[in-house]
Formats: sequence, C-alpha cells, structure tokens
Amino acid sequence: MKVIEPSELVINSDGSVFHLHLHPEQLAENILLVGDPDRVILLRDLLTDVEFVSHSREFVAVTGSFGRKRLTILSTGIGTDNIDIVMNELDALANIDFETRTFRKKHRSLDILRLGTSGAIQSDIPTGALVFSRYSAGIDGLLNWYEGRDKVCDKEMEKAFMKHMQWSSLLATPYFVKNSEEIGTRFKDAMQGITLSAPGFYGPQGRVIRLPLWDPDYLQKLSSFRYNDLRITNFEMEGSAIAGLSRLMGHRGATVCMIIAQRSSKDMNVDYKDLMIQKAGEILEKFCNDHGS
Repeated sequence: MKVIEPSELVINSDGSVFHLHLHPEQLAENILLVGDPDRVILLRDLLTDVEFVSHSREFVAVTGSFGRKRLTILSTGIGTDNIDIVMNELDALANIDFETRTFRKKHRSLDILRLGTSGAIQSDIPTGALVFSRYSAGIDGLLNWYEGRDKVCDKEMEKAFMKHMQWSSLLATPYFVKNSEEIGTRFKDAMQGITLSAPGFYGPQGRVIRLPLWDPDYLQKLSSFRYNDLRITNFEMEGSAIAGLSRLMGHRGATVCMIIAQRSSKDMNVDYKDLMIQKAGEILEKFCNDHGS
C-alpha cells in the first residue's frame, strides 16, 4: 500500500491540509467554488446550520446546509495554479487517510461547481446572463502536467481549435474537457458553450493596454471558431483545471459564470455584486437539488 510522504502531501500540525486548512470531516460532498474570498462571507448568509468559517490566505471556507444538502463554499483566488492546489487538496481530504497517509478503500466522489464572473466573447450574450460551460478549454497548460490528460480531453476539438487559431508553438498546448453532464442537466435554462480559461486577465484574454498581442486577430478568431454545435462563449481563468482534474480524480466538476463584461460591445458591469448574490441563490437551488448526499 502506497504511503504518501510528508513532503508530497503536507498536513499541518493541527491535522488540516496545508493550504486550505481544512480537516477531512469539515468537507461536504457538494462544493461551491468562488474566486473572491469576500464572496464566501456574502454567500454564508444563504446557509443554515453553519459549522465553521476558516481563513487561510485567499482560501476562505464555510460548511453548512443549503436546504437538505450539506454544502462547502470555498474561495480559490485567481488562476488555474490556485485550482491545482484546491483540487488536489480537496481530493486528499476526500480520499486520503491522514493518519496512515494511504488511499481510502472506498473512493469518495465530490460534486464541484465553480460560480464565477466572466467576459462574453459572442455579441449576443448580454451582461447579467448565466453561461454553463459544456466544455472548458484551457490555454494555461496545467492539465498537460498530468498523466492521462488525453483520456479526459477531446483531442479532435483541440486539433480543430489549433488549426483555426493558427496556434503558436510558443504557447501551451490547449486542452478541451467536457464538464459534468449530470451537473449540466440542472442548468438547461442557461446559455451553454465552450468557456476558455486563460492564464491571465489582459493579454491572454485579448486585452490591449500598452503591449500589443502576438496575434492582432485573436478575439475575432476565437469568436468565429465552431466545432459541431459549439462555439466559444466566454473567458474566465479557472474552469479548465476544475473540469480536467475532476475527471482525472473521479469527481463531477463544472463551471457556471455570470457575464459581467461584453468584449464585443466593450461593455463592463463593475457593480455586479448584488446581482451575483441573487444569482447565487438561484444557482444553489439547482446545484443542491435532490441528487444524493
């Protein structure tokens, strides 16, 4: 039986996992991920029977009940590098015995939904709309570090995208991962498409301030890409790693985003927090419906 060494899975002296500072018994099987730590505090009011609130760097967590479901709300900060930390430590909490540092005999599968903010690429998607990611496309390169990435990715979609974009060999190889269909059935009323996870907010999302882009037609190419019935709908910065690592680890992962920027019309809603709280309640009603423990 493999024993995971202390340098590989770091456990704090109080028995919590290194970055998240959570104990295994504190983790619910239904998890809502948000980027902003302050959003966890705002959404805490939607829960009953709150068990605890923890703070560690950008990782703020609360576990309580939403309706009949036990739910953990956790902030991730920004970027797929943070998601690499979050997903590996969530999986460890669920599937590693911290006393023996060995795999638990029974695999525990988590339902993980990211609620994020996003910029729409297509002109017909207005600010305030919700977009469910049928596929998450990562141009960050994270999933390429893990064995088995080809088994969970759509290789033909990747090839079509790279050909359409005339993808530079200097950039990370993109990966396209299908989000959980089971979670997706609860969001049939939302717009759906391919969400692109970028490794930055400015250049990788086609924003130009002083530095020009490697490809001046980048946004136009993204908006015109089609694969079967799918198009790239929006930008964000975390969903690809959630989808990819969830599939590799045997969890159900998905992303739903509220649009706060319209890249085609150059519109931006910076006063979105009240609407986000309203939407969060609606999203949790769908996510925490009667689908198991």
